[in-house]
Amino acid sequence: MASEDKKSILNWAGKDGEFKRQSSTFRDWISSEPGAKFPAEKDRYHLYVSYACPWAHRALIVRKLKGLEDFLPFTSVHWEMLEKGWRFATKEDTNAPGEGVTPDPVHPEFTHIREIYFENEKDYGGRFTVPTLYDKKQKCIVNNESSEIIRMFYHAFDHLLPEKYAKLDLLPENLKETIETANEWTYNDINNGVYKSGFASTQDAYEKNVKTLFASLDRAEAELAKSPGPYYHGENVTEADVRLYTTIVRFDAVYVQHFKCNIRDIRSGYPNLHKWVRHCYWNDAAFGETTEFTHIKCHYTKSHRQINPFSITPLGPEPPILPVDEEVPAVKAALQSK
Repeated sequence: MASEDKKSILNWAGKDGEFKRQSSTFRDWISSEPGAKFPAEKDRYHLYVSYACPWAHRALIVRKLKGLEDFLPFTSVHWEMLEKGWRFATKEDTNAPGEGVTPDPVHPEFTHIREIYFENEKDYGGRFTVPTLYDKKQKCIVNNESSEIIRMFYHAFDHLLPEKYAKLDLLPENLKETIETANEWTYNDINNGVYKSGFASTQDAYEKNVKTLFASLDRAEAELAKSPGPYYHGENVTEADVRLYTTIVRFDAVYVQHFKCNIRDIRSGYPNLHKWVRHCYWNDAAFGETTEFTHIKCHYTKSHRQINPFSITPLGPEPPILPVDEEVPAVKAALQSK
């Protein structure tokens, strides 16, 4: 991303060196209520995502968990994000694996996500972000806030879905308050905490934020130790798993080295988080099949040129996620010595 682009995420640090994430602009809602501006209909909406982006990844996971594949098509941008922001893949691109990594099927003439925003508002001055939820009928953006997009997916289409998916509740009433409380510190300290650490432009800002990040990883580790099942709150997947997963699965592959979050890694420093993230990845297709490490590693290391000016992508860690029953040698040795 060019440093002169004022919309660049690399320029969101203030004079104090602190990274400041900007607010999303479009906040409408798909609804099953009669007379809704954006009614829940099959194949009316299109979801734009990036496999690299943890916020967009949330939407892909929930889309699959709720069985919305036939109702809500999606397109993933290419992992490369430079001067004009996220770009669509071209027919010549052969280095971007994954379903839906194609030219924009809704606007074949568009080359970048930013063009969808300008179509919506010709003088648009905000961020060109993913996920972007687009209404093909009204030709406008519905929403570009990931936390709201995933929640509208929870129930807006339930009346159209088979019972198996309609009854899946990712925010059950008995856990709602607990999840909402955890969301606050998970978002501020972990999901956004890796960015606050990686994009800090002073030593003081970096150290403050990276210490807060690891204190909250310790807290998540302790919470998972208490879980009676493989997921964050027991036997069933919830929003807590979705929101935490997209950061943890990127942690060792990118954030440890690229964002200097290297006090500990997940595979050797957090046994409960490591067990949990592997369970999600290997045993639940909604998590594993939407995780594309080529996009993840290439995007961060080749697009953030202020951090990595030569765009060199580290080879490790290899593999980017370990099998369920395998540990790094140091952990294996420690377990054997007990």
